[in-house]
Amino acid sequence: MRGRNWNGTWYWIHPYNLEGANCWASEIVFEERVDLSQVPVVNIPLPHTTFAGPPGNVRAVREGDRVTVTWDDVPLSEDKRRGYLIEAMVCQNGVVIPFIVHTDTASYTFKDETGCGEKSGGLLYTAEKHGYSDPVVIPWP
Repeated sequence: MRGRNWNGTWYWIHPYNLEGANCWASEIVFEERVDLSQVPVVNIPLPHTTFAGPPGNVRAVREGDRVTVTWDDVPLSEDKRRGYLIEAMVCQNGVVIPFIVHTDTASYTFKDETGCGEKSGGLLYTAEKHGYSDPVVIPWP
């Protein structure tokens, strides 16, 4: 095991059958429990693609503690389309927490409360079978 995500639900591993390569694996596929204090948090860059551009016309609207992010659909053939990825930091129960979200539609709604010392925000990517587009900063309200 080479690392883990921020909350220990995914592990960055080096499987014996993938020579010279690492991959992510969910904690639920492991029979043994892991002492997370002994495994470093890693931030692995997303694989990049130039076959798909980033979403356009990205906007966000707040209604109370809900923020809905919308964008224009990126046209891709069905064999290449993998939806969209959002990396967001949102305020819940007085703490800013990270959310990583996949969606196949051109909108997503987050619960984002007021009262955190840090500002919420996020990045939006197009997901394509070869990787992810450049990110677009979400204009968080």
